[in-house]
Amino acid sequence: MAGMNLRLAFAVLSSACWSAFQHGYNTGVMNAPQAVMSEWLQKEALSGTNSSIPPDQDPKVTNVWSITVSIYCVGGMLGGVITGVVANRFGRKRGLLLNNILVFLGALLESTARVAKSAEMLILGRFFIGVNNGLNAGLAPMYLAEISPVSLRGSIGTVYQLVITITILLSQVLGLSSVLGTEDGWPWLLALTIVPAILQCVTLPLCPESPKYLLLNKAQELHAQRALNWLRGDVAVHGEMEEMHQEAEKNKVSKKVTLRELFGNRRLRQPLLIAMMVMVAQQFSGINAVISFSTDIFKKANLSEAQSQYATLGTGVMNVVMTVVSLVLVEAAGRRTLLLAGFSGMFVVTVLLCIALLYTHVVWVSYVCIALVILFVVMFATGPGSIPWFLVTELFNQSARPAATAVAVTVNWTANFIVIWSFLPLRLALGSYTFVIFAFLQFIFIMFIFFKVPETKNKTIEEITAMFRQQI
Repeated sequence: MAGMNLRLAFAVLSSACWSAFQHGYNTGVMNAPQAVMSEWLQKEALSGTNSSIPPDQDPKVTNVWSITVSIYCVGGMLGGVITGVVANRFGRKRGLLLNNILVFLGALLESTARVAKSAEMLILGRFFIGVNNGLNAGLAPMYLAEISPVSLRGSIGTVYQLVITITILLSQVLGLSSVLGTEDGWPWLLALTIVPAILQCVTLPLCPESPKYLLLNKAQELHAQRALNWLRGDVAVHGEMEEMHQEAEKNKVSKKVTLRELFGNRRLRQPLLIAMMVMVAQQFSGINAVISFSTDIFKKANLSEAQSQYATLGTGVMNVVMTVVSLVLVEAAGRRTLLLAGFSGMFVVTVLLCIALLYTHVVWVSYVCIALVILFVVMFATGPGSIPWFLVTELFNQSARPAATAVAVTVNWTANFIVIWSFLPLRLALGSYTFVIFAFLQFIFIMFIFFKVPETKNKTIEEITAMFRQQI
């Protein structure tokens, strides 16, 4: 970890950690308390419901709950679309700070919805939180890429996904019926999302703006050098300043890239395709399907309901541990290598899991399924879970990065939305054969990465863009 110092670590904590906290926590927070919240919808928030049947069988409750969960992804799509505008107009640091306004507004609506007996407030709050998370998913990795030394860009970029895995696990723990997943506790569970927003508003102003943004976008050379000096501590920054000057000279020739130019420019088309595909691959890998199936698999292995929930939490812990491991591996093995290893491992496990699920009536096969679920999560965390978030920022120079990030983040949230809406119908129609679809998609992703994705480890942005110019 040569090049890391306390100030750089503080900047990473203040920017990525609190932003990723929002992303992970709000992704998982609605899972555990679904039963008590659905009961509240049926009895208090909605009119015209049938109280004589369980909430999960009431069509109106089911529809409103589906909207409540999926509106989060719709907000994420909108946040992704406006990422480039916010990044260019307000900067990376200021954009992250202003984005917290949406958290305060969303948390207020979500936490007071029960008192107001309003499903609309809950849905609107989820939407605002979704927009915030969509912006965070673009702005935070962009800021990390621009403040990191080349030798640490991968490891620091992995931090965003690491915090997502930790906070998904945290939301699952806090959402247990023995903690805050209760009739009186769920408003507090949703209100907790305000804590990381407050911490970011306190700590991030102490950090500098991205030196690249200051020099390349605002032409503030002195401020850029001061920011870089602050981030690097005692290390000389002349070399990095010279690299940024060279990039600035090239940017003078090419103006800021708009979305239209991003799709129309031949030199940008291939890196854009790669950025979009790795985001689709992350969501369509089947990770959410495996995690959703995990509780059922654990039950079939003769675990009780409570034991199955805790086993699922154990799977989440393994996800966190392996993401920590990938933080080290990404600079040793490289991005392309870990993506290939991760997706290849997931492909093998998916095929085996599809076969094993047909024989869960055999006791020992059920335990094999448990091992396969854990191994699947391990392979996902090795590379496909973290690398897409920062790989996008490595493929484009300063003029194209905001627009490209906006497209990639929007694609990621759209893919996430499609998975949420399609998974349950597929599961009902195909059962364990659903994994055949994911295995087929994983094979396509492996082929694409093998033939199209370059290795970006220890390469400057200019060296990476030069690789694509040579391929035209």
